[in-house]
Amino acid sequence: MFKHILVPVDGSQLSDSTVDRAISFASETGAKITFFFAKPEYPLAFYGEGALIDPTTPEQFANMAEQQAQLLLNAATAKADAAGVMASGLSSASDAPWSGIIAAANETGADLIFMASHGRRGISGLLLGSETQKVLTHSKIPVLVYR
Repeated sequence: MFKHILVPVDGSQLSDSTVDRAISFASETGAKITFFFAKPEYPLAFYGEGALIDPTTPEQFANMAEQQAQLLLNAATAKADAAGVMASGLSSASDAPWSGIIAAANETGADLIFMASHGRRGISGLLLGSETQKVLTHSKIPVLVYR
C-alpha cells in the first residue's frame, strides 16, 4: 500500500489533529512520514508610489520562519517517534504553499499526501481559495483529505 506519506503542517488546530490521524494511519500501514512546512516568502508590499517599510530584514524574516518551521516539525516528529512511526521533517520557502507541498512530495518520493481541509465551500471557498483544493487539482500523487 502506501510506504511514504507527506503530511503538511501549519500549526493550526486542524493541522494538529491531522498529524495525530496521519500517525495512526502510518502506524496501521507501516508507512514512514515526512512532515512538511511551507515557509512564507519575504513579503514585499508596495502601495501607490511608495513602498511600505517593514523593519524586519529578509534575513530576520527567514530566521523567524525557520524557527517556526522547526518548532512545528519537531513537535510532529516527536509525536510520531512516541508512536513508533519513522518520521522526519522538511521545510522550504514558497509563496504558494500548494506548490511547495507538491514539490516536497516529489522530492521525497512520497506516494501519498495526507492533508487537512478546512471545508470552505461556496463563495468563501471561491474567494479565499483552498491550498488543499489546489493540491488536489495539480498533484499527480494521491491525496487523502482529512476533515
